[in-house]
Amino acid sequence: MLEPLRQGLPPLNLAAASDAASWALPARYEAVREARRFTRGTLDQWHLGERFDDVCLVVSELVTNALRHALPANTPRLAAPEPPVRLHLMRWTGRLVCAVRDPSDEGPVTREPEDLSEDCSAESGRGLFLVDTFSDSWGWHPLAGALSGKVVWALFRLPQP
Repeated sequence: MLEPLRQGLPPLNLAAASDAASWALPARYEAVREARRFTRGTLDQWHLGERFDDVCLVVSELVTNALRHALPANTPRLAAPEPPVRLHLMRWTGRLVCAVRDPSDEGPVTREPEDLSEDCSAESGRGLFLVDTFSDSWGWHPLAGALSGKVVWALFRLPQP
């Protein structure tokens, strides 16, 4: 398991964010499609549509990991009163952060690059490698206070206007 990664993430003052958007995601795999649709609409609204491909790939991986690995086995996959996964998109002048909150206290587990190259037919295990490849940095941290679980985030640098 990785220790909480905070390197690469500049201090984030949420009050200083130019824009922020959040979307609650139900515990079903169709939520990945909903997360992509939400990301497309949000980036278009922020005039960042040219970043959609990379950001969408990362959002898809983070949401898929949350749904696949971070939910307890007994989590209802149909309508739940409080969706267990939440996607946050936050934009500052020079950066965009995608963050996925889930109820698990367990940190993400990455596979070593040599493990990925040995098993080319594996259907899973490449998600965090893709997140690392397509974002400028990523990491995770446990939630504190009344919220339990963790946030896994990815940072994208934006060109200065």
